[in-house]
Amino acid sequence: MTTTLDIRRPSRFVAEVWLNRPDVRNAFNEGVIAELQAAFSAFAADTELRAIVLGGHGKAFCAGADLAWMRTMAGFDWEQNRADAQALADMLFAVWRCPVPIVGRVHGDCYAGGVGLAAVCDVLVAADGVNFCLSEAKLGLLPGTISPYVIRAMGEQAARRYFVTAERFSAAQAAAMGFVHEVVAPEALDAKVAEIVATLVANGPMAARACKKLVQDVAGLPLDSALRDETARRIADIRASDEGREGVQSFLNKRKPSWLEG
Repeated sequence: MTTTLDIRRPSRFVAEVWLNRPDVRNAFNEGVIAELQAAFSAFAADTELRAIVLGGHGKAFCAGADLAWMRTMAGFDWEQNRADAQALADMLFAVWRCPVPIVGRVHGDCYAGGVGLAAVCDVLVAADGVNFCLSEAKLGLLPGTISPYVIRAMGEQAARRYFVTAERFSAAQAAAMGFVHEVVAPEALDAKVAEIVATLVANGPMAARACKKLVQDVAGLPLDSALRDETARRIADIRASDEGREGVQSFLNKRKPSWLEG
């Protein structure tokens, strides 16, 4: 039974995942990590889903690691630390690799591992006033498992600064570096998230998933003949698919595509 997450299904096409430990500002522990991995692994197998919203109850999105969990980890040996870190790495990969587009809803504080969780979302909406912080260096640590996703999301140059300084940065700064896509007033946060979810639901379901995977697979690859061949193959595959044919025909015939019916 889920104890650290509030998982909802407002429609057959949309799921919501709410971090549900408001008393500790939704900080991570081993339970949160295990339940997030299980939830997103299940979503990956759900062919009806078109969008997932990831947010947090209470005053913060996620304040990083839970203090009680950190006290436990302080007594770990190297092997125990490796196993613990591997669980977090595997969870982040499960969220990142989930084929369904994920909209992150960020409010309050977003620190350390919370920044990693935000970074694996596909569309990130933050309330004005949010504070982000990669705070690990302040504790003599480093943001190891979250680094592949955070560097991809904010860019190498920004990461060079915020990894080593552990400074806080605002939602506006996060948007300027490309980490956050939309910054809105706190009272407009839910409306903006709903607007983006509605846009996702209206798109071809398999096309949206293919677009997400395309970005993940193509980003950073050299512009060589292998990439040209692969991207040509992918568009040929989707043009010849039932959904691709339906989408083009509905556009040419000026009617709604079948995935918007019912």
